[in-house]
Amino acid sequence: MMIERRIFPNIQRALSRQAAVVLVGPRQVGKTTLALEITQHRHAIYLDLEARSDREKLQDPALFLQEYENRLVILDEIHRVPELFQTLRGLIDQGRRKGLRAGRFFILGSASIDLLRQSGESLAGRLEYVEMAPFDVLEVGEDDQALMRLWVRGGFPDSYLAANEEDSLAFRQNFIRTYLERDVPQFGPRIPAETLERLWTMLAHNQGALLNASRLASSLSVTPPTVTSYIDLLVDLLLVRRLSPYRANIGKRLVKSPKVYVRDSGLVHALLGLKGYQELAGHPVVGPSWEGFVIENVVAAAPERTQVSFYRTAAGAEVDLVLEWPGGKERWALEIKRSLTAKPARGFYHALEDLQPSRSFVVYAGPERYPIAEGVEAISLPALMKELLKEKHDS
Repeated sequence: MMIERRIFPNIQRALSRQAAVVLVGPRQVGKTTLALEITQHRHAIYLDLEARSDREKLQDPALFLQEYENRLVILDEIHRVPELFQTLRGLIDQGRRKGLRAGRFFILGSASIDLLRQSGESLAGRLEYVEMAPFDVLEVGEDDQALMRLWVRGGFPDSYLAANEEDSLAFRQNFIRTYLERDVPQFGPRIPAETLERLWTMLAHNQGALLNASRLASSLSVTPPTVTSYIDLLVDLLLVRRLSPYRANIGKRLVKSPKVYVRDSGLVHALLGLKGYQELAGHPVVGPSWEGFVIENVVAAAPERTQVSFYRTAAGAEVDLVLEWPGGKERWALEIKRSLTAKPARGFYHALEDLQPSRSFVVYAGPERYPIAEGVEAISLPALMKELLKEKHDS
């Protein structure tokens, strides 16, 4: 089963305008598969920097790469050789003097833009960052069966495409184990795998809850700053989303703590040992899991550089997700419901009075789209994503 990734044309456009393009995303999300597909469209060479044989080719990276200045060079798992960024700067500048301005290097990394940027500061103005997320709803299909499968299994290709639920769960459990035992030590200070797994599982249990570092620290017998640093690392590895509270001077007492979500719903379920929908449906995490699933899909479809946050006041006014376009051109307010009826709580309407959004939606599990109040529409997740893609193309 082949699934076309919507990000592919974005990468092609980025390569046509920048000398270096960095594709970031968690391990096993399909970056290498996409890169190998690009080699079929371009006269490219591929180097896997996790392989010793390919790292040895770069013992003198400038000498080796100069031989391929007229070809796209794909460098996979760049975090294994962070010092390479400095060499790339010189090669890019040298190539510009020869008129070679775009499509020189395609760089893959299993970490966040911010984490890679620490190594890539020397390439400022010479590269473009693109984030690759797991499969989203519009990629796998909009029918109820595909959407349910994506929610339960998550969007990592090997999990979503597995032959059965057992194989899917086994992939996700192995994915978690590999990150804890091998990948995490590459990016941060030595963290006990057992402690990080307990934290990750606690975050899954508390999916979408306000961050309480003190309570988590007490349960783990560590300090609150230590918990914060561990969560920072999971955020950097694109495994956890820290959703900031909406910040504005509107004369209200606003909640200041962020919400924390495990980004892939399939990992939420694997961390909690939930094998399939039947077990998920009876578990307390079912609502927060759906909320996180919707948020990730919405963010994947939103215009670039859209600011995402949630809104909550001490008086109970609340919006699950606030989207603000760059420059404040648009502000959308979203309420998320895992039900076939789109009936928001009273606090949602109070929040709309405060926020005065351009558009307001209640994202629910039904297929119909209809108005439920003045300026508020009920809408399905696929339909909302199409609205966002339209905004992306128009902006």
